[in-house]
Amino acid sequence: MAMAMSRIARTSLRRSGGALSGHTNEKDVISESAFLCDAPKASLENSMNNCQMPYIYSIRKTGITEFQSRGFRATLPAAEMSVSEHQSMKYPGLGPTKPDEKPRVLVLGTGWAACRFMKGLDTKIYDIVCVSPRNHMVFTPLLASTCVGTLEFRSVAEPVGQIQSALAKDPNCYFYLASCTGIDTAKHEVYCETVENVGQPIKRHQFKVAYDKLVIAVGAEPLTFNIKGVKEHATFLREVNHAQEIRKNLLSNLMLSESPGISEDERRRLLHCVIVGGGPTGVEFSGELSDFIKTDVSKRYAHVKDDIQVTLIEANEILSSFDMGLREYAANHLTKSGVRLVRGIVKEVEKEKIVLTDGTEVPYGILVWSTGVGPSEFIKSLKFPKCPGGRLGIDQWLRVPSVQDVFALGDCAGFMEQTGRKVLPALAQVAEREGKYLVELFNDIGKQDGGKAYCAKGIPLGEPFVYKHAGSMASVGSYKALVDLRESKDANGISMAGFLSFLIWRSAYLTRVLSWRNRFYVAVNWATTFIFGRDNSRIGS
Repeated sequence: MAMAMSRIARTSLRRSGGALSGHTNEKDVISESAFLCDAPKASLENSMNNCQMPYIYSIRKTGITEFQSRGFRATLPAAEMSVSEHQSMKYPGLGPTKPDEKPRVLVLGTGWAACRFMKGLDTKIYDIVCVSPRNHMVFTPLLASTCVGTLEFRSVAEPVGQIQSALAKDPNCYFYLASCTGIDTAKHEVYCETVENVGQPIKRHQFKVAYDKLVIAVGAEPLTFNIKGVKEHATFLREVNHAQEIRKNLLSNLMLSESPGISEDERRRLLHCVIVGGGPTGVEFSGELSDFIKTDVSKRYAHVKDDIQVTLIEANEILSSFDMGLREYAANHLTKSGVRLVRGIVKEVEKEKIVLTDGTEVPYGILVWSTGVGPSEFIKSLKFPKCPGGRLGIDQWLRVPSVQDVFALGDCAGFMEQTGRKVLPALAQVAEREGKYLVELFNDIGKQDGGKAYCAKGIPLGEPFVYKHAGSMASVGSYKALVDLRESKDANGISMAGFLSFLIWRSAYLTRVLSWRNRFYVAVNWATTFIFGRDNSRIGS
């Protein structure tokens, strides 16, 4: 009887995974159940071990591709590894959970979605394993403030062990500093590789983790539009190490520009900060830079204060998702603050200058690239259904169709066309809402004994995920900000700008910081900067 049920389970696996070999119509995938319990728990391990056709998504080491994303930075191989090659590997790691153990939830990533999910997961029901090359969550709305010393870096970094204490305390819960390199949905296993320890002789090693439920929340990577030189010469602004690099280079250029013998052209180049991308990140960083120049550079670098410049390049209009009146306010305010707004498209990035499509050459000392995000190389390598734009396709309950017990959320996932829903924007509030919804769904499933692999069949999932936009905010410097509370771009609602909006901006983000420790850090940093100015110490080689 167990063997017969095992065959049924394998047949179901092959049928649900057929899209991976190109024989399943995506219109049929959405309607298939993502939860099966055809095999008894006792025969589950045998069913997986005897499976003749595992669906393994990974990559052969024929070339190395580096990518960065929110909560997920890794070096991944560039082509698919064959099934037989992957099967021959004997990875150490965590095996399948036993019948008397709690079901194991494996989370990939430590971004907004992943951390909101882990924070609310009931550890009396589940064990948690988190795999990410970053052991903290970054509070991205305040990241631009750390580049100029308004805030310190630790104020925007929240360790995952404090977000979910079970990762630090519980015997069967773990955090692994590693990157995911492959997923075998038939065996319910994920294959991982530890991150490189720079400057240390420790080599990378591989391991595997078996899961009952898998949550993919690896974020996205910056879009470069395949423009030559961007990855080599530009700096992105999505991680703490990006902000550290910008701050170090900014202070270095200020000090080097005062050196005797430096030419006038070289001094102006070193002191020219160029931001490409007029979204909230680019605008807020421009505002922070203009404040830094007016209140700190003018006092501490008086010899070069008149030479430093900030240029913001955008192909269309800045803050295109905001109300028209707010866009005009932001443009006028930035211009008055000394930020030069340029409408243009970058053709090529060289070591010391960028070239626009109209032939204009713009020398720079610091180049910050902030033009949006797209799917990472890891997401592209997975042969799961994709939504428009290349993200992982999900249904209304954030499940990945055609495979079982796999969920995706945040910037790496989007609704399939068959759901009739639009792909949601890559925003922190979207990821946070998805994490909150999914953890409530998991807790409900777990309370009804559906946490184990394949064993949520028949359990009602409740209402599907619905996102309601809470509004947008952006700081533009000089204690001014924009607040747009419309639910959509074409809807009516409250829009305001100025000092009152700045107070709302600060209050809202201070309350959204996850821990009381970091709220205290942020408040103290703001007070210290207001009274004593920004710290301009250059630390690091």
